[in-house]
Amino acid sequence: QVHLVESEGGLVQPGGSLTLSCAASGPSVSRSVLGWFRQAPGKEREFVASISWGIGGSRYYTNSVKGRFTISRDNTRNTITLQMDGLKPEDTAVYYCKAAPDSATFRNKAPDLGYWGQGTQVTVSS
Repeated sequence: QVHLVESEGGLVQPGGSLTLSCAASGPSVSRSVLGWFRQAPGKEREFVASISWGIGGSRYYTNSVKGRFTISRDNTRNTITLQMDGLKPEDTAVYYCKAAPDSATFRNKAPDLGYWGQGTQVTVSS
């Protein structure tokens, strides 16, 4: 069992920056793949970024955020952060933190696979 709590999102102007964090707790969190999905209005939930456990964990990003978003992990505090720079209106969505035992399970967006946070709204608008 893993419990996830995301930080508040917010309203940001295009080109601005925002950092999301996710605090994870539970007996298996240190061995979990952690990361983020997002869901825009009228669209399916999509993978954003992930990071595996261990020192120098492998990082993966969806193509649309590469070079703009950075995911990091603090294993001593069981937290992950998503630094979002160069935000665009199309980044507007509810962002969900997720934990899963392996990469394949993590990438599967089915709500009953892995553990999910409650979601936090990010709005990019002028």
